[in-house]
Amino acid sequence: MRLLTDLYDYQKEAVEKLSHVKVGALYMEMGTGKTRTALELIQRRLAAGKVSQVLWLCPYSVSRDLPELLSEHASGWEGEIRIAGIESLSGSTRLYTELLRYVQRPTYLVVDESLLVKNPFAYRSERVIRISKGCPYKLILNGTPFSRNEADLFAQWYLLDWRILGYQSYYRFSANHLEMDPDRPGRITRVLNKDYLARKIAPYTYQCSKADVLRLPRKAYASRSFRLTEEQSEMYNAVSDALLDEVDEMRPETIYRLFGALQAITSGAKIVFQHGVSHYETVPFLRPWENPRIQEFQSLLKEFPEDQAIIYCRYTQEIYDIMEVLGGKAAPFYGEMSLTSRQASKAAFKQGRAQYLVANKSCAQFGLNLQFCHRAVFYNNDWDWGTRAQAEDRVHRAGQDHKVTIYDIYAPNTLDKTILDSLSRKEHTADLFKAEVSTHNKGTLKQKLRAAITGQLEKEETDGKNLQR
Repeated sequence: MRLLTDLYDYQKEAVEKLSHVKVGALYMEMGTGKTRTALELIQRRLAAGKVSQVLWLCPYSVSRDLPELLSEHASGWEGEIRIAGIESLSGSTRLYTELLRYVQRPTYLVVDESLLVKNPFAYRSERVIRISKGCPYKLILNGTPFSRNEADLFAQWYLLDWRILGYQSYYRFSANHLEMDPDRPGRITRVLNKDYLARKIAPYTYQCSKADVLRLPRKAYASRSFRLTEEQSEMYNAVSDALLDEVDEMRPETIYRLFGALQAITSGAKIVFQHGVSHYETVPFLRPWENPRIQEFQSLLKEFPEDQAIIYCRYTQEIYDIMEVLGGKAAPFYGEMSLTSRQASKAAFKQGRAQYLVANKSCAQFGLNLQFCHRAVFYNNDWDWGTRAQAEDRVHRAGQDHKVTIYDIYAPNTLDKTILDSLSRKEHTADLFKAEVSTHNKGTLKQKLRAAITGQLEKEETDGKNLQR
């Protein structure tokens, strides 16, 4: 394997620190180049004869695009690095058995997005840990050490070497570091002895954020609002009333059903109930050029007629509609497409043959490096801040030399506004209702849900025209 690109100074610092230990963690924010840093560490072990091959475990969505990213930084890696999806280990005994045989030779194990194995009792975590036992060199990659609290550290560091934290079981770790809620089994109320954990992992960890190591142009946020048609408004109100009556504080899925139906309506779909209101299906309602969301979207594009942009959609039908409106100017990028087709779309966008890349966030949040593009449009949002941040970082990353502008399109006085407000606070909209669900306070829950439906959940509204994060 021959490396093709140079390291930044902070990446050299990471390599210098971790090249002296057999196991380590690169907690580097997305866009800071942890893949390139990992390749440098791998190359050193391969050249020294310490390992003869690499097993790179990563999210399945990353595994489809990782080969292209590796090829940007290295040639000849194909004969030395095997890529496998972490999620596939949950259900594929064949793959698990193959990988157990694979690591019988000296192997460097890389676990990319290691928070996928933070649950020590998950089947895939157990299998990854079992595979790791045959690997003398190991590296975990993630943007942050944990997503919720320090309990996430146990499985990641047990995978590397249990002796680092000093616990051979989660129960001993828990006894020393986790204070649990006596009334809610499994709920952590406080993490104890945090300094001990920080001291133990420090010699094996390199951590950095984009703000610390990159002088990136700033991100600017702007949003555009549109009004639902009269028919959409009537449907929105009728469906919200029907499904709000069905909300059960003991069944959180009834809340998601409510949210899903209302978002589909603001997107331009129609809700058709089946067997009462317990089930519904969404069907096309507005032709693309009649959809007020698309009309506002087209108006927005006129503000930068020559610039390229990536467009993130909530639903696959939105991608179809936008493609119909934009025609040959756009290339689609979504999960149902074959890998070959996605690669062709990405190439067309990078080479300038397509002005727009129309993608769903779940497919495009990993593995896309679009530093040449400095505009992103969130045609429709979901409520997950984490994946939203990852999607933004497709364009706001190392190598970007323009100010990046992020646009949101939303319908005021609807759930769209509530989602946009929660994203501006870096919150997950669904989390706003957990307290009411857990306390079974039906009156408060429905009061908050009605406020969310009308975009009035917060007393102090965020100005949707100039959303700054």
